[in-house]
Amino acid sequence: MAKSPRKIRIFSALEVANLCGVVNQTAINWIRNGYLKAFTTPGGQYRVYIEDLQEFLEQRNMRIPQELEASGKVDVDWTSLAIVDDDVELNGIVKKFFEKFDYPFTIFQAYDGFEAGALLTEKRPGFVILDIDLPGLDGNQICRKIKTDPAFGKPFVITVTGLDSPDIKAQSLQAGSDAFLPKPLDFELLGAIMNDFAGKVR
Repeated sequence: MAKSPRKIRIFSALEVANLCGVVNQTAINWIRNGYLKAFTTPGGQYRVYIEDLQEFLEQRNMRIPQELEASGKVDVDWTSLAIVDDDVELNGIVKKFFEKFDYPFTIFQAYDGFEAGALLTEKRPGFVILDIDLPGLDGNQICRKIKTDPAFGKPFVITVTGLDSPDIKAQSLQAGSDAFLPKPLDFELLGAIMNDFAGKVR
């Protein structure tokens, strides 16, 4: 059975209140009384997934704000994969590996950071394998951009590198990477990670 795409957009109680034209306490009461599904952050703040807010409004025949409808349109292509690596040979090997993968992917390739930016904006792939050490641009900067700019739709990002630094993994994960692999690549592990990620959205 196919799984629904992961929930991406999250609102605070105050944002819910502003969208619905009510005071903050009203939104909190909706949550506390169990009318509006929410979860609590470690700091004790309420957070609401966009799908749950939309369902709440629809069930009560309340008007869905235009801003909310626009926020829900995340046209990420969960059947496509972008490989970003300036090592042409390795880029090709990774492509061949995923051409025989459990999940069929449409595969795109880029060989530097600037080419990657255009590719990711245009194609909006759901999965990105990203080399950190790219000519002219830090891969971690690209990763951070991908994860914070709605234009990219928040795909899963696996960062890879041949750089030998004890801090490189921590820096990559801090930039928003969903997984990190050193080079030479462990393809069995890479495949397992991709299986896990793809299984969450298919």
